[in-house]
Amino acid sequence: MTREGFVALVGAGPGSADLITVKGLRRLQSADVVVFDALVLPELLAEARSDAELIPAGKRGGQHSVSQDWINATLIEHAQQGKLVVRLKGGDPFVFGRGGEEAAALSAAGIAWEVVPGISSAIAAPAYAGIPVTHRDVASSVVFVTGHEDPTKPTSRINWQALAQGVDTLVFLMGITRINHTVASLIANGRPADTPTAVIRWGTTADQKTVVAPLDQIEAAVKAAGIGAPAILIVGEVVALREQLNWFESTVLEMPEVVRAFA
Repeated sequence: MTREGFVALVGAGPGSADLITVKGLRRLQSADVVVFDALVLPELLAEARSDAELIPAGKRGGQHSVSQDWINATLIEHAQQGKLVVRLKGGDPFVFGRGGEEAAALSAAGIAWEVVPGISSAIAAPAYAGIPVTHRDVASSVVFVTGHEDPTKPTSRINWQALAQGVDTLVFLMGITRINHTVASLIANGRPADTPTAVIRWGTTADQKTVVAPLDQIEAAVKAAGIGAPAILIVGEVVALREQLNWFESTVLEMPEVVRAFA
């Protein structure tokens, strides 16, 4: 009897290999095939079986990458061969991860599949930078926004006025290359130019770096610090809390070895 194939769309988490979920790790360790994103760290891929087939399928802005159609076809092809396939995606599969498109393709092909949610960098990177995206005193709402819309769209779906005036905390993912457009759009639509703003690169990893500046100065601060992708942009009064709550960069990355081992 031929084994029926199966695809697990697994969220790898925000960066640090130990932030994948227990279920996600189990799926990864059991997989026959792992189709993985560019931002998945080697330490996590090392958890796959030694005989598992590892297929890179990363998408990075401004760089050559495989097409979404190719990824969909690859998942379907291996599942139809009766294999357990893990699509290992940075963050959460359904938070700007195109997991919905892959799930739709699998459904159309009659392939059994599941989603294993992952911790999104939209909440994890700010947390590791000492920035709670909500706070009872200063932020009752938070919105996650793509910083890189589909270029084939005839018009943008982003309501800049609503974001600028109606939301306490804004988190832009994949938006570092268009930071000038984002800042200009927010200020033009009513967001105060002195709103505390942060950019976090490689959040939750040993290479994490954070820059904080007023909204109208953040682009210059990012350039001065030499920060590039992958990074997220956070706009809101919660950023000011970093001065008190910066736990990871100020302690964990510099803690004595004995304490680091405990952590």
